[in-house]
Amino acid sequence: MLIDTHTHIYADAFDEDRDEAIARAFSAGVSQLILPAIDSETTTIMHEVKSAYPNNVHLMMGLHPTHVGHNVEEELAHVREQLDTHPFVAVGEIGMDLYWDKTFQKQQQEAFARQIEWAIDLDLPIAIHCRDAFAPIFDVLEGNKDARLRGVFHCFTGTKNDAQRALDLGFYLGIGGVVTFKNGKIDSFLANLPLEKMVLETDAPYLAPTPYRGKRNESAYLPLVAHKMAEVFAVSPEEMAHITSKNAKNLFGLC
Repeated sequence: MLIDTHTHIYADAFDEDRDEAIARAFSAGVSQLILPAIDSETTTIMHEVKSAYPNNVHLMMGLHPTHVGHNVEEELAHVREQLDTHPFVAVGEIGMDLYWDKTFQKQQQEAFARQIEWAIDLDLPIAIHCRDAFAPIFDVLEGNKDARLRGVFHCFTGTKNDAQRALDLGFYLGIGGVVTFKNGKIDSFLANLPLEKMVLETDAPYLAPTPYRGKRNESAYLPLVAHKMAEVFAVSPEEMAHITSKNAKNLFGLC
């Protein structure tokens, strides 16, 4: 059994075959899917997917950093309203993304910090989106230290030093298709880090693992990530599935 800890199965890319994609995931041994939020426009479809698969789908709620803009206050109010009225397994995905545009860097950092405060208050983990932003993200985390602050660096693509710093702060590393890329680099040092602090993900429909790189990703491809991770850690695929699923259950409070 595998748990996809980060999949946008509700995205437009799955409008034509969402149920079929979920069925393929189940057939591939991926029994549970965790859906991160993007912004208010994705809330309705996320709840619809959850309602259709109540025992297999779990939801996060948060404001994605690339969707932080002039209407950030309205979007954050929506996040807070959702957190107050529905059950979620995490606050996410939240964080900072300075790859494409730094126009709203200050607002991204402020939104990240505020949502961390909410996660602490609600005793929920956070799922961090970090792209070209490790330094400011670590600054925010260091400034919000709390025994209840925990979570995962989703789709981790940083250096070994970044990984160690995340682990030192008590966070997990979310490992996806990048670990299968020839130039992914993270496979060169992951084996030196504790597997007990890693979870698996697809980030579907993005970042499909080899040999599907460049194509639409889906949760059914998670076993490819698990097999590569099994090679990296020199364990069986079954053991990798067992350990990472246990980690996901511990982090997100799943049964």
